[in-house]
Amino acid sequence: MVALWTAEQLLPRARAILALERRRLRRGLPGAELALTGSTSLPGMLTRGDVDLHLRVRPEDFKRAVRVLGLTDTPVHGEIWTSGFATFETSRHELPTGIAVTAIGDEHDTLFRRTWARLASDPELVDAYNAVKLRHEGADDAAYLAAKRRFLDSLGRDANDG
Repeated sequence: MVALWTAEQLLPRARAILALERRRLRRGLPGAELALTGSTSLPGMLTRGDVDLHLRVRPEDFKRAVRVLGLTDTPVHGEIWTSGFATFETSRHELPTGIAVTAIGDEHDTLFRRTWARLASDPELVDAYNAVKLRHEGADDAAYLAAKRRFLDSLGRDANDG
């Protein structure tokens, strides 16, 4: 069952998690960029209460970053990993937290940043994404996640066409 919050309800906690993770990762991955992303980061967006972080590393540091994250975080969605993209979850915080790590310049890095930049700059897209989430509120997780993925994939395709 999916319950939705507004980003504004969770943003202070999400920013605190970002600060903690930046301090933690600075030790093992100096020079990496960690940003708050996803629905919890955008005012006006609906979220199911998880925090999404995007860790960008130099291509030559990608394997090392995956090893460092793998020491403390749980690898997830291994079936979609590439040589420049991996995903992890952590239960260290009060809110579920996911970390996507990308090699700077990798297709996933570019697509990820473009998609969220489009959402951040276009209130109509935020409304459309919220509508997708509202249509699937109360649905099982798989249906909710599939609907979100279709929407975000369509934004990524549109961004590449323009």
